[in-house]
Amino acid sequence: MDVLWLLRNALQEQPHIAMPGAGWLPGEWMDGAGIQRSLRTLARKDGSHLTGYGMPAGYQPLRVLLAQRVEDQGIACSPRQIVTTRGATQAMDLISRLLVRPGDAVLVDDPGYYTLFGYLKLLGARLVGVPWTTQGPDAGALEQRILEHRPKVFFTNTVLHNPTGVNLTPAVAHRVLQLAERHDLVIVEDDIYGDLASGLPARLAALDQLERVIYVSSFSKTVSASLRVGYLACRYEIAESLTDLKLLTSLTTSEIDERLIYQLLTDGYYRKHLEKLRARLRKARAEAVRNLERAGLEVYREAEDGLFIWARRDGTENATPLAAEAASQGIMLAPGALFRPQQEASPWLRFNAAGCAHPAIFRFLEAAASHA
Repeated sequence: MDVLWLLRNALQEQPHIAMPGAGWLPGEWMDGAGIQRSLRTLARKDGSHLTGYGMPAGYQPLRVLLAQRVEDQGIACSPRQIVTTRGATQAMDLISRLLVRPGDAVLVDDPGYYTLFGYLKLLGARLVGVPWTTQGPDAGALEQRILEHRPKVFFTNTVLHNPTGVNLTPAVAHRVLQLAERHDLVIVEDDIYGDLASGLPARLAALDQLERVIYVSSFSKTVSASLRVGYLACRYEIAESLTDLKLLTSLTTSEIDERLIYQLLTDGYYRKHLEKLRARLRKARAEAVRNLERAGLEVYREAEDGLFIWARRDGTENATPLAAEAASQGIMLAPGALFRPQQEASPWLRFNAAGCAHPAIFRFLEAAASHA
């Protein structure tokens, strides 16, 4: 049971399997009809976008709009600082190729994004985990690891954190940026779930203004995983280097997909869609937390927003055997070990609030508790 096991199971078409361990919203939560309408509108327009490669840095009108969206989050940004990507995954790929060399120490959240861990290991990086707390990265541990390992880069997910579901606090954000400045550290801020958050949560890029922070986001989790439209924002000279890497590794991104996202963002669809998603997710989250606690699990921290719930059972040191038993009964849980840099044992499990509607999940957890 490893990262590839979770990915293979989560991405297979298995309607008979309950998927509380998946990392995205169910397809039926997305507005497929709205996407179809926009596709029909786009198909009626003449132009090279139907057959050409598109621009290296991405569809220019979309980049202009994304720069405005980033500025709305308090991050001063121009369109030439924006590079579009095939989802956040390609953004992380390009950044890693630019910044990481074999043998380099790289700081990551512990627990954190398991797919990133696997990719960094393929590049030959030495992963160094920074403990994640209810307020964000443990600043004291971060400083100790910087002094010991001398890393050049820290990858972190700050808003509706995967897998714990909590947000970075402003106080911790300031401390992290102070350490980055003192020790010449680049921070890659993954904000892929940020649009599901209410209000204006703290972001490192907003406090840093893209001096040391490379900001990454995507529409894969809120509009469509199939479209795979993501983007990054950073200093212009870094954006130029990342655009060159994009050209060398994949030429360009799909202008058709990017025009479609542009249309969805400008016709008022996206704002209304997000409002519905947040309300539906808030309701599902509250119900999932109640059911988890009824089944004897402790929730890491109560929160209104977000996809993920981090929970454990008292007295359990390693949740992997429980996840293996669940898999044998057609329930895919996500054990905490998968979210640790070296897959160390963990008592925690990540639950997707939108994937917890199946009663079999909680029957299994209650039965497992009674036999513990």
